[in-house]
Amino acid sequence: MPFDSTGKISFDHIYTAPDPRPFFGTLKRVGYHIPQLAKPYFARLIAEHPAERPTVLDVGCSYGVNAALQRCEATMDDLYAHYTDPAVRALDHAALVEADRARVRSGNPRFYGLDSSAPALEYALSAGFLDEAIHADLERDDPDGTQQKLLDDVDLVISTGCVGYVTEKTLNRVARGARPWMAHFVLRMFSYEPIAESLAELGYETTSVEGVFRQRQFASAEEQTQILDTLSAAGVDPTGLESDGWLYAQLYVSRPAGFPEL
Repeated sequence: MPFDSTGKISFDHIYTAPDPRPFFGTLKRVGYHIPQLAKPYFARLIAEHPAERPTVLDVGCSYGVNAALQRCEATMDDLYAHYTDPAVRALDHAALVEADRARVRSGNPRFYGLDSSAPALEYALSAGFLDEAIHADLERDDPDGTQQKLLDDVDLVISTGCVGYVTEKTLNRVARGARPWMAHFVLRMFSYEPIAESLAELGYETTSVEGVFRQRQFASAEEQTQILDTLSAAGVDPTGLESDGWLYAQLYVSRPAGFPEL
């Protein structure tokens, strides 16, 4: 597979399929589990939010994985087993949508998704993982009127891997209306500082949660070498972490001033 501009293997092809079976089939092989590790932190912020029924926006949501974990009361292993099951792989598109909708438990909170992949968003909506979808590139463009109305509803913004591709440009455009809480899992090869500084101008305070979180294994020795070089150039010590074969993330929580740390 090709590499992207960050030195990581490019998985772009798995985000444009009409359903999530290629996504889960590919990422299972590299042990992608960061949404599972993120799930309890997101659940806690949802529970702590003062909104009676919070609206959660998942930035870079792809097929609505974070929403599916919450709404289907599932784990990543459950989703991997489901989408790689030969019987499920044999289903046509309509039957897969129907099977997934049957897994969804409605209720709190509402889930919106923001992504540049129309097929992924369409599937997440059809399956009932998302309530609304925003198909946009907010790195490049301001939201249109319809998109802005949806963003104005948002109480909590989450992500599990898009920061580094998404920058303060997107997150400022998301934050400037409703001032939602934010929780982002950010690979250690990327700095959250420009985002924190930009959000601070809007009255946010940012804290980092102690510890690191495994995202996935390196897909190849070449990928690992490139990422280790990137970490070294950024002054980040990979010893005992990325040097052992896994990509690691840190969790940053940004909220308007006055809220206690997570």
